[in-house]
Amino acid sequence: MKNIFAALSLTLLLTACTDSSTTSAKSSTPVNVTVLGLNDFHGNLEATNFKIPDPADATKLVNLPAGGAELIGGYVQQEKDKNANQIFVGAGDLIGASPVTSSLLRDEPTVLALSKMGMKFSSLGNHEFDQGLKELQRMQKGGCDSNAPEKACKFQNPYPGATFKWLGANVVDKTTRKTVFDPYDIATVGGVKIGFIGAVLKDTPSIVSPDGIATLDFLDEADSINKYVTELKGKGVDAIIVLIHQGGTAKDGYAVPACGTLTGPIVDIVNRLDPAVNAVISGHTHQGYNCLVNGRTVIEGDFYGHLLQRLDLTITPSTKKVEVRAMNVLMDSRTLPKDPAMTTLVTRAKDLTNAVRQSPVGTIATASITKTNNAAGESALGDVVADSMLASTGAQNTQIAFMNPGGLRADLIASGAGNSVTYGDLYAVQPFGNNMTVMDLTGAQIRAVLEEQFDSGGTVGANKVLQISKGLTYSYDSTAAKGSRVDASSLKLNGAVLDPAKNYRIVTNSFLAGGGDSFSTFKSGTNVLQLPNLVDIDVFVAYVKANPGLAGGAQNRITKTK
Repeated sequence: MKNIFAALSLTLLLTACTDSSTTSAKSSTPVNVTVLGLNDFHGNLEATNFKIPDPADATKLVNLPAGGAELIGGYVQQEKDKNANQIFVGAGDLIGASPVTSSLLRDEPTVLALSKMGMKFSSLGNHEFDQGLKELQRMQKGGCDSNAPEKACKFQNPYPGATFKWLGANVVDKTTRKTVFDPYDIATVGGVKIGFIGAVLKDTPSIVSPDGIATLDFLDEADSINKYVTELKGKGVDAIIVLIHQGGTAKDGYAVPACGTLTGPIVDIVNRLDPAVNAVISGHTHQGYNCLVNGRTVIEGDFYGHLLQRLDLTITPSTKKVEVRAMNVLMDSRTLPKDPAMTTLVTRAKDLTNAVRQSPVGTIATASITKTNNAAGESALGDVVADSMLASTGAQNTQIAFMNPGGLRADLIASGAGNSVTYGDLYAVQPFGNNMTVMDLTGAQIRAVLEEQFDSGGTVGANKVLQISKGLTYSYDSTAAKGSRVDASSLKLNGAVLDPAKNYRIVTNSFLAGGGDSFSTFKSGTNVLQLPNLVDIDVFVAYVKANPGLAGGAQNRITKTK
């Protein structure tokens, strides 16, 4: 355990110099500024489990409660007491896909908590758009004119809005071509000016419900950022930090400084950024890393607030010399103080939602049912949820159900005795509120849907393998050519090969039905029936109630041959 905290304390020194000919009048005295970053918080007001090496046996992992508003608030204040020159920022997905405590209150407690902590700016994330642009604008500006009036303004009436500012340099209105949120802002702290530019992954339209962002275009991240770097340089800023909701993965752990193993979309973006950008605070991939890309710090802090990204900047205004020391800081429940104001806020959110959250639903066969995929991309929990969708639409004569794996946000974990589960346990799995959508697809279209799983390229882990209901089986070869990975002769319903020309009645959620996750074939379905009274969480609850001692699926519906 000592090695971990030793690694956490290691720092990386980078120097980025620019022309000082226009800054000779500025002070030559260095200014120390701390930038703290939070990514992919997803409304997790309470601490959640984070795996760390067992202090008694470093070869094993144990769960440590980490993150949550109380610990984050405590750390932010603790460090501000040490250095008043502090800026707290975010890298998107602060809200959306949230637990009951926040989601049932339209994530207003989360926004208010981050505002009270002093957050200054955040990039937009894809989940900020879960409820559409208008609702996101309400989250920014305040008010009660919500598309979910049963949830809005129940925590505080009226809801005052965020005091921090969401930034989106690459999100523009399709008609005006203007950004719908400010692309950047400048913070002056300790006498120095630091520009922050925000961006969200350009593929956002493929992973959120299309209707809510129909008026928006999501532009290339690097091109958009560089456009505003030029503006910021013209305004004489002393440093530039990018907040971006896009990331990658690294072989090195979150505590390894200056890692050189980062891969993924963020690498290409950073390689194309103007050299005036001093550091990049990233998100989206739910990874912890502290890496270098062409000598520039790129850092991400896991998810749910388990880690805060920390940049300690030393800025010399006269020369615009910027030194960056980067690390991820564990929000450790064993050592960090709790913020009393956050304790009060979290307690109120729990009090308002406990009756719903703690209501019993049923029992499961084991302590948990996992959403972790097998080698073919199928999970025990995915099988169960797909079966629940099929069961809920028997009156519509459905034969097949499809569930997107990204819609399963957590394992189903029994919180009570005898493996009993509550509404809150189930809600943690499916928090989106998508309604069931029934349609006809031909056998050929069903195969096309399954081929679309692999359009993202790479290995199964990078794909979007749909979870399917009982009775449907097939095999695929991940090494085969695009469009021919699914073995047509193996694609069967109750043992009979699907007829390419025959119609089959299928059910999916409204997200996939609208072409979400780039499953465009669903939009070609016929005899479409929207079922607004059948919402995903309600369908799941009804299924668990109807099946006491529910076991996870056998994960034998999908076979990967290569």
